[in-house]
Amino acid sequence: MTSTTGDRKDITTMKALVFHGPNKLALEDRPRPKLKEATDAIVRITTTTICGTDLHILKDDVPTIGDGRILGHEGVGIVEEAGTSVLNYKKGDKVLISLITSCGRCGFCKKAMYSHCSNGGWLLGNKIDGTQAEYVRIPYADTGLYRLPPEVDDEAAVMLSCILPTGLECGTLNGQVKPGDIVAIIGAGPVGLAALLTAQLYSPAEIIMIDLDDNRLEVARSFGATQVVNSADGKAAQRVMELTQDAGVDVAIEAVGIAATFDICQAIIAPGGRIANVGVHGKPVELHLEKLWSSNITLTTRLVDAATTPMLLRMVESGRLAAKKLVSHRFELPEILKAYDTFANAAKEHAVKVVVTIGDGAK
Repeated sequence: MTSTTGDRKDITTMKALVFHGPNKLALEDRPRPKLKEATDAIVRITTTTICGTDLHILKDDVPTIGDGRILGHEGVGIVEEAGTSVLNYKKGDKVLISLITSCGRCGFCKKAMYSHCSNGGWLLGNKIDGTQAEYVRIPYADTGLYRLPPEVDDEAAVMLSCILPTGLECGTLNGQVKPGDIVAIIGAGPVGLAALLTAQLYSPAEIIMIDLDDNRLEVARSFGATQVVNSADGKAAQRVMELTQDAGVDVAIEAVGIAATFDICQAIIAPGGRIANVGVHGKPVELHLEKLWSSNITLTTRLVDAATTPMLLRMVESGRLAAKKLVSHRFELPEILKAYDTFANAAKEHAVKVVVTIGDGAK
């Protein structure tokens, strides 16, 4: 169903993008969300986007998501209603929505592992309805929302819902990128490019970008990659070793989530190096401990905690982080199925990150 948004008399319904099983999506009328807890807020979405994880959902790689779920975990909007226990936000506030829901009280939250919150974690577009809709319910609004300064553009802000914190936390920080390092990022999609942007904050000597798509490699070069390698011929690891005089890289960031890219990381990591897995893996991969057991490497995994969102927001506000340049395509909500097709065919469409505007955001 692809009916359009517009002035509708029925204020109890909204348009939403709904998952109906592998490769089945529909834009349809759904009931508007209501407050369930005093800590909830209802946000009217003005800008949302599509994540690579949403494409993994369509491939049935995320078993927690069932038929009828409204997708999306990224968004900017206006607070429509706030529960009686919400202290930091009120009706009319413009806010950034974090992909991670955190209660702020449980043991995991006290360790700043918000993605594993006993009462939250990755809920939006996963265990509860998400942001690819006209309205969304945000649990624990005081910790799940960030007030947006007027000078921060919506398109730049929505890049802070997921991909920039993910690139920074799961890639750059888990990889312990430091001055002088040689870094390889495997996958020049949105999260890989976010890792590229944030890795530069730590002054590595080289950043090698690896991907199958020449267009995305050129984008990566324009974003600051010092070397690019097309992996289509299966010789990416060999090329990286040549570029490093057979030394390998200090940090390998896996930003795709398939066996082939994880294998490249294992083949190019130097002794004492760090492999930071960022990609969402829907199938098993092989860990070559028969080669790596004596190499003193570190392998990290992580679900983004979004603990760095306030810092990233300040950097965007100050102009130090050009988040908006990740946006390549723009759509309105009635075109969201086309937006998915564009994003799913990124190489053909030369897509990086697609933005979907809704209501006031489309004006």
